[in-house]
Amino acid sequence: MSPSSDRPGRHRRPKPTTRPATPDDVEIIADFIRSLAAYENLSEKMVATPEAYAAAFFGDNPRVFCELGFIGDKPAGIAVWFYSFSTFLGRHGLYLEDIFVDPAARGQGVGKALFARLARRCVDEGLGRFEWTVLDWNKSAIGFYAAMGAPLNDSWVPVRMGREAIEKLARECP
Repeated sequence: MSPSSDRPGRHRRPKPTTRPATPDDVEIIADFIRSLAAYENLSEKMVATPEAYAAAFFGDNPRVFCELGFIGDKPAGIAVWFYSFSTFLGRHGLYLEDIFVDPAARGQGVGKALFARLARRCVDEGLGRFEWTVLDWNKSAIGFYAAMGAPLNDSWVPVRMGREAIEKLARECP
C-alpha cells in the first residue's frame, strides 16, 4: 500500500531546494533581510539598500555570499555567510551571518536545506568550522540548532563595535 501522502486528494509538499543567489535576486535578498529585521524587532536599524546588497554580494570582490531556499519556485529562505579563519586550526571556516525562513514556509525543511547546503560547502572545501550566533530569546531556533547537533557555546560572548566607536578608536591609530 502506498503512503497516505500518495492517496488521491492528498497533496505532496515539494521538497525544498537551494541555490546560490544571483544578481537577479537582489530584491528577494532585500525583502528577506527586511523581514528578518522586523522579526528581530530591529527594523529601525535597517539602512541597507538593494544597491548595497548588489555591490556586496556581486561586486568585483565579494566578501559575503548568499544562498536562497525555495519551496517549488517560491523563495522561502535566505542564508548570508562569509569565510572566517581559525588561527588554532590554521584553516578557514564558514560564518553564517543571517538565516531567515519565511514564517509561511517554516516546518517544511527550508532551514535544514540551507544548513545542509552550507555544511556541504564546508566538507567540499575542507573548512574547519561552521559557526553562527543566535539571539538568546529565540528558543525555537536554539532548539532547531541543538537538534542538528549544534548546541550553544556558552563559553564565548559576542562582542560588537559600532561605527561611532570604530571611528573614535581609529583616530588613535599612530
